[in-house]
Amino acid sequence: MNSYSTDTQRWQAVQSRDPAAIGHFVYAVRTTGVYCQPSCKSRLAKRENVEFFSNAAAAELAGYRACRRCLNNPSHNRRGDLVARACRLLETEDAPPSLNQLGEQLAVSPFHLQRQFKAHTGLTPKAYASAFRARRLRERLGDGHGSVTDAIYDAGYNSNSRFYESADQRLGMRPLAYRSGGTGATIHFAIGQCSLGAILVAQSEKGICAILLGDQPEALLEQLQDQFPKARLIGGDPGYERLVAEVVGFVEAPALGLDLPLDVQGTAFQERVWQALREVPVGSRVSYTAIAERIGAPKAVRAVAQACAANRIAVAIPCHRVVRQDGDISGYRWGVERKRQLLERETALS
Repeated sequence: MNSYSTDTQRWQAVQSRDPAAIGHFVYAVRTTGVYCQPSCKSRLAKRENVEFFSNAAAAELAGYRACRRCLNNPSHNRRGDLVARACRLLETEDAPPSLNQLGEQLAVSPFHLQRQFKAHTGLTPKAYASAFRARRLRERLGDGHGSVTDAIYDAGYNSNSRFYESADQRLGMRPLAYRSGGTGATIHFAIGQCSLGAILVAQSEKGICAILLGDQPEALLEQLQDQFPKARLIGGDPGYERLVAEVVGFVEAPALGLDLPLDVQGTAFQERVWQALREVPVGSRVSYTAIAERIGAPKAVRAVAQACAANRIAVAIPCHRVVRQDGDISGYRWGVERKRQLLERETALS
């Protein structure tokens, strides 16, 4: 199972410095002639200057040289390699190994493995395996082959009953509905305009499940349709248009607040990050490091960045308030310029 098969997925891994991507690919920077591991801590290059290779040999054949910081540092390489090998075992074993079994296979103590793994990914090996199985299940259900039961077992769940206990949380709906592209699910949505461009607001039965920003309304609708192609999408409802107007007003003036329920679905770690983000006051800025410390995982800075990148509810979960340790603005799902505008607007209003 390869989660880094497209350039978009690879670039997201580079932006979040994802240690689990080590071994899947390397990236090269045209302006420097250097290639790096996805987790390299060097200053992030511009996307237009980056290209991807399946391995170091391919990058060197193209004329690039190894990064001294991430590829010639034995200590860094050993830690990154340990985590990468642990991830591969968790992803490829029929049943995820226990921490003791994992340590035995990697020839390290369970305590050392747990500490290194959590420091690099922000998750325990058990939580990582759970998140991976959930993602694999979504992909297996989405390919349309085999029964739902087959997909559950193929994803590594030992029994139907254990999976169904948390199916709604993992998929957002029952698995048969997910398998059929959202058949039976009703999603109200509307598209409007705000000072940041086009905005789409979607609501499930549980609450607001998406606030998307972009340049073209059609592209936002395609994103919603791609995820649930067979769901009942209801647009143009006058009552819902009023709700969208409320969301637009909130985007324009965040200090007003948004008194609407949110349908927040993610891993346990992501939800901890998102909750911490919702506690950041309007007009404030906070570093990825500070958020990691607030949730009790001070070494999980990269995983915090990943959780921010996975957020689909713009502004209401204010990942735009997270900046680098030095205060620089970077990394925003809906574009750095929109992030800058949001921060400047909140600073002026606070």
